[in-house]
Amino acid sequence: MPSLSRGATKPIHHMGNPFNIGRIFYGLAMAGLGVLAMYYRTLPYIISPPAHVPASLLVAIADLFGALLILTGIGIALNKQTRLMSLLLGWALLAIGVFYCIPETLLINPHHLHFEEWENVEKELALAAGAFVIAGHIAAKRALRPGAIVFAITMICFGILHFMVAKDAATLVPAWIPWHLFWIYFCGAALIGSGLAIIANIKPGLIAALLGTMIAIWFIVLHLPRVIQADAITLNGETTSAFFALAYSGTAFTISGAAFRRNR
Repeated sequence: MPSLSRGATKPIHHMGNPFNIGRIFYGLAMAGLGVLAMYYRTLPYIISPPAHVPASLLVAIADLFGALLILTGIGIALNKQTRLMSLLLGWALLAIGVFYCIPETLLINPHHLHFEEWENVEKELALAAGAFVIAGHIAAKRALRPGAIVFAITMICFGILHFMVAKDAATLVPAWIPWHLFWIYFCGAALIGSGLAIIANIKPGLIAALLGTMIAIWFIVLHLPRVIQADAITLNGETTSAFFALAYSGTAFTISGAAFRRNR
């Protein structure tokens, strides 16, 4: 992962650059998750609260986590101290994933041998990878590569899950779209193929741009309507999932921007 070394080169700043689109998407998504954490006084559903912890302490943790997400997310979106904010967020999310989410799933979850039980861990690590991708892009070095690989691995895992739970996932496709099961398989294959291409460095600029576009379409077509239609009980979870999609789309666009930048 990238370090806090100085001497970073600033990226191209015109809005058409995929990096800037991705940076804004990712920053807004993280700030949005922070607002949710502070409003609902709870952590995102991908981070299961520890058992037997006082409610007051959980609220304090949620507020602190939310403030971190808002601070870093706004900084990233507005391009203010972007590398510092990205590294701060990336290391915080990575620490949560490595020292809490993974052990919690491995040691406490009785079904940890089931592949689908690791989905929330993969989501959390994908968010961490996004922060490192942004920080690595600004460094103008190969520092982006580790984050991009971690992100690509999570996309492959999500693609495999599409095939494993295809029939259930098909029910989430809006009714006005035909061939529900086909689109689940198509998107699953696209996620796997995109992840493999990014890892193998095969047309990463084009592939990552297509991946970011696909996930952005999900955000608009699938997630936003579900947020609008959600009731008070499901609104937090649906909005959280929508912000995840926006963050993943932003990460993919950032990888695309980095690849096109290298080819300039």
